[in-house]
Amino acid sequence: MITATPRPAPLSPALLAPRPSVRSARAGDAAALAGLSRPFMRSGALRERPASLYATHAADFLVADAAGRLDGCVGLRVHPAEPGECRGSAGVLYNFCVAAHSQGHGVGAALLRAVLAMARAQSLGALFTATTGDGALFLRYGFAPSTAGLAPRSWAESLDPRRNARILARVL
Repeated sequence: MITATPRPAPLSPALLAPRPSVRSARAGDAAALAGLSRPFMRSGALRERPASLYATHAADFLVADAAGRLDGCVGLRVHPAEPGECRGSAGVLYNFCVAAHSQGHGVGAALLRAVLAMARAQSLGALFTATTGDGALFLRYGFAPSTAGLAPRSWAESLDPRRNARILARVL
């Protein structure tokens, strides 16, 4: 007879980390959004955007806020259906990034869950994004490879073919 008490397996650091707080960005977050995005723009993972965009379009963004420090962000731009189209309004996720020190800790997943909920609340029919990475997080959350022809025309036409980005979509 064995009387030893089993020890629980140690928890991973990701499970011990507090869940990130996701909130809507404010105009005052513009400098932090630009700073968070800058390394990703330099690496080519994000398109170049002027710092002024973050103040002008702050309402598009959700941010992961860790005690006043922004650890991640994602923008959601709504594209109403164009005249003659059979689809409803669609959303485009853009400028999705997570600070290097927060990657692997659920920040991206929290942002994606929040932006999906926001898109549903706005009754969007589908979400699109373009990524130069593997898109694994998007794929885990129901996105699938798509084409520019199915995406909002103005957004699809703005994509730079030299970036060789994959278009992913999710029907809501």
